[in-house]
Amino acid sequence: MSAPSSPEALRGLALIALAAVSWGTTGAVSTVLVDRAGATPLVIGAVRMLVAAVLLTGTASLLRGTQAASRTDRARCVLAGVCNAGFQAAYFTSVTLAGIAITALVAICSAPILITLLAVLLLGERPSLRLAVSLALGVGGTTLLVLGPRSTDGAPAGFAAGVGFALLAGLAYALYVVVAKAAVTRMAPLPVAAWTFAAAAVVMAPALLQDGALRQTALGWPWLLYLGAVTTAGAYAAYTVGLRHVPAAVAAVAALLEPLTATLLGVIIFGERLGGAGWLGAVLLLGALGLVVLPERARSMSA
Repeated sequence: MSAPSSPEALRGLALIALAAVSWGTTGAVSTVLVDRAGATPLVIGAVRMLVAAVLLTGTASLLRGTQAASRTDRARCVLAGVCNAGFQAAYFTSVTLAGIAITALVAICSAPILITLLAVLLLGERPSLRLAVSLALGVGGTTLLVLGPRSTDGAPAGFAAGVGFALLAGLAYALYVVVAKAAVTRMAPLPVAAWTFAAAAVVMAPALLQDGALRQTALGWPWLLYLGAVTTAGAYAAYTVGLRHVPAAVAAVAALLEPLTATLLGVIIFGERLGGAGWLGAVLLLGALGLVVLPERARSMSA
């Protein structure tokens, strides 16, 4: 399995990259939500899933009508939704126990490795040497990007449990990607996304019953609407369409644009200092993406 070369695959890769850039804005928006509305991570995640489920289900119904999907196909989508909800819950739990930097490092770096392994075992994908090098550069670059401007000294109480939840988040996300990839080989991408986020919204709905959830939603609705409509419904719709034309392991590398976007927004908006290690990480990430895309594009232009 090599990098994508057909026009459809390159468009799919572009959609996945666009989704990753959109996901990269969630950290900045969530920071505003916590500061201005006192929103808790689980409420943010639950509202995101609910808004996305409504928009995706409505859009799928309008554009496609009633979808003829087998019980097995629907079961795959529901499983993908449960995995996505599990990722949300495990990730934000890890943040409270181990901190943002360690959670991002462990979850984001473990996910592409786990996706590649699961794609080999469950989907029969065979990564090429080029993709393996790209994956190594991407994980190394993400490590430098996440830890470069931050310190990990003074681990908080519950640190080990936090790392465990971060690994669980990485595994849940990897399972989501692999199951969604299997689903889009048999169903249109938009119904897959609709079924997936309907299931995720049901799983995360109990978070909306906790004390203060209604007040948080009322105070933070513009940002919550952005998170649900743009970074969840829009981004995951684009990701699911792209995933139909791109191997799961290649999609995992392209999705590493998320931490790069989040870090650059932190520098531009919040005045964070990236430092030499962070800038090196950014360069390595761009190199990883270049290995996936540029050589194949050059070959297709010369053909």
